[in-house]
Formats: sequence, structure tokens, C-alpha cells
Amino acid sequence: MLDKYKEFSRLTFENTQPGVLEVVFDGPNLNAVDELTHTELPAIWPVIDQDPEVRAVIVRGAGKAFSAGGSFELIDAQIEDYRVRMRVMRESRDLFYNIVNCNKPIISAIHGPAVGAGLVVALMADISIAARNARIIDGHTRLGVAAGDHAAMVWPLLCGMAKAKYLLLTCREISGEEAERTGLVSLTVDQDQLLDTAREIAGQLSAGAQEALRWTKYSLNQWYRQNGSMFDASLGLEFLGFGGPDVREGVTSHRERRAPVFSPETTS
Repeated sequence: MLDKYKEFSRLTFENTQPGVLEVVFDGPNLNAVDELTHTELPAIWPVIDQDPEVRAVIVRGAGKAFSAGGSFELIDAQIEDYRVRMRVMRESRDLFYNIVNCNKPIISAIHGPAVGAGLVVALMADISIAARNARIIDGHTRLGVAAGDHAAMVWPLLCGMAKAKYLLLTCREISGEEAERTGLVSLTVDQDQLLDTAREIAGQLSAGAQEALRWTKYSLNQWYRQNGSMFDASLGLEFLGFGGPDVREGVTSHRERRAPVFSPETTS
């Protein structure tokens, strides 16, 4: 099963039970997403979709985190280089739609920080399982750009508009336990039970009626497909922000570990 995934050098893969592929974020700085990882992450899903040996997928993080999101180097490159910005925007678009269109059920096992591109996968999984003490945050507006890589469209469906606006506008961090209460994740468990729970569910799905499962997923994901224009607009507005002044202050304040001081002036 694993041979066809050797081309993906920034992700690791395991197969611990029949029909189940485990995709693992495994890198430095709490599995931060660098440029190559960001390129590989959307590309993996069409390969999985076409793999007859895979019937269910688990996505998880190695070590102390699911994924700490985009690396500072990746953010810097987007700010400074228009071509990088456009490439990363296309990859972000492809990540969203490739997850939606992958016909295999996807399970995320979330522990530690889950941010940025990693959070996209965590919350767009068909079944999301979080450790009670997981740390979930969409930090886009704190960075100085619009929440566009999935959240503006997906979060209101998961936890309601009022809660989505509160979390996305304030960038408030919530635990896995609170995320379950709001509907942002499917369920929570103690961290020492996280991987066993994900594997148990994946095994059940792998042994299930495949056409029934895949067509059910396809039907439910029509909610995402029919609102694709909403996602596209939010993504474009996010990457427009990478060319503006606020994101520079957002990045600088992150590095200096202080509150950002954004300009009160706006052109919108």
C-alpha cells in the first residue's frame, strides 16, 4: 500500500490495519507546514482517491502537535513574492476541493496545536476526533489577513454563524473539549485514547459497505460544493491581504511575542 506514496517526502505514512492509510504530519517546529509540505498536502488526496487499497484514511500529527500551521518562512515568502503568493493560493484552493472530492472517508486525530493548513485537514475530515486538551485556533485575523482557507465557509456549518464569527474575528483558542460542545469537531476523548479511537473507527469504516459510505459522503459534501463561491471569495480576500501592510505587523508581532498594533485606517 505504501509504495505509491514515496514521492511525498514531507509527509509520512503508516498502514496498521487492512485498508487504512495513516497520513502523518511529521516535521520540525510542531509539524509546521513549509513550502514543500504545502505543495504536497493538496496533491495527496487525488492519489488516495484513486488507490484501490485504501478504504479509510487517518490524518494525525507526530510528537506534541497535530500541526502548528504555516511556517514563518512560508508566510514571509508569500508577503515578498507575488508568484509564491499565487502558487500558495492555488494550493489552498486545491486542498479544499481535493478533500471534498476524495471519496474515501477521512478521520482526523487532533492533539496539541492545530492551526493553519493543518487545521483545514483536521476540521474538513469526515470525522474529527480531538483530544480534550487539543488547542484549536484559526489565527488569520490575528496575522492580519482574512479567514479564507476554509473557515469562513466551513465553520458556520459546523458550529453556527454566531460562534463562527466570535471565534474567527477574535482568534480565540479553544480546547478540543470546547470544540466538541460547539459542534466544531465530531467527538473528544482523552489524549491517551485518541489514536486507538481513530483506528477503531477507521477499521469499522474500512470493513463497511464502501459504495454506501462513499455516496453518503458525496451527498453530504454537496453542502460544500454548492457554496464553493463563498469559499473562493474568502480565499481571494485572504491572499489579497498578504500584499497589504497589516500582515507585516502581524508577523512581526508574532516573532516579537507581543500584541499587534494595526493601523486604524482602512480602504474597505
